Amino acid sequence: MFEKQDLLKLANQPMPFGKYQGKVLIDLPEEYLLWFARKGFPTGELGRLLQLALEIRINGLEGVIMPLKRQR
Repeated sequence: MFEKQDLLKLANQPMPFGKYQGKVLIDLPEEYLLWFARKGFPTGELGRLLQLALEIRINGLEGVIMPLKRQR
């Protein structure tokens, strides 16, 4: 299960490492999220958020997150 704050984090938190370092979590490519699903998500909050991002992507719910994004 997720908290309301998780949606805000997905909309604004950057990926802290890897090929897509700096890219906001909800903007990560679905293929990258699927790669984590196969290889194993990171432990802790980041892994939980990436799993949630994948579920949102699979179910086509990105529109719920987009209004929460801060203007950069």
